[in-house]
Amino acid sequence: MVSGKAGGLGRQGSSPPRQPISPPSSFLFVVLQAKFLSQDQINGKIKASDLITVMRCLGASPTPSEVDRHLLWHKIDRRAELDFSTFLNIMYKQMQQEDPQQEIRTAMAMIDRQKKGFIPVSELRAKLTKMGEKLSEEEVDDLLKEAKVGPNGIIKYEDFIRRITIPITDY
Repeated sequence: MVSGKAGGLGRQGSSPPRQPISPPSSFLFVVLQAKFLSQDQINGKIKASDLITVMRCLGASPTPSEVDRHLLWHKIDRRAELDFSTFLNIMYKQMQQEDPQQEIRTAMAMIDRQKKGFIPVSELRAKLTKMGEKLSEEEVDDLLKEAKVGPNGIIKYEDFIRRITIPITDY
């Protein structure tokens, strides 16, 4: 039998209460730890003020208010730091709540005032280059290559959404 003292667990034969860890975040932690990160990186901290940037670099799309909610839930001040385990939990929760197809569908429905399932390419282009995170004309051209543009310059946006949100094969 292994003594608890060597592992810093306290009295021999006793063990500390186990904290429940959700399987997906612990699985992600193990994968990242084993494959991509050194122990120094795992032990590192992230400034709360950098959280939105780090999350966006990893493919999430949090708004500033969503980041503030995550920090508030974990009782972390914006001027503080968070450990890697907390970061993984925040990242996991953010990815669970994001639904890119629904977000795009909602935006397209705002353009499709008559609710017919079609939008003019010209109007989509104008919105993408002038609102929100503005895209360049070249970026819009690349995006529209995925669209089946009808002869009258309209896009059936459900097909378009499916095409642009297909997961990228990573192998």
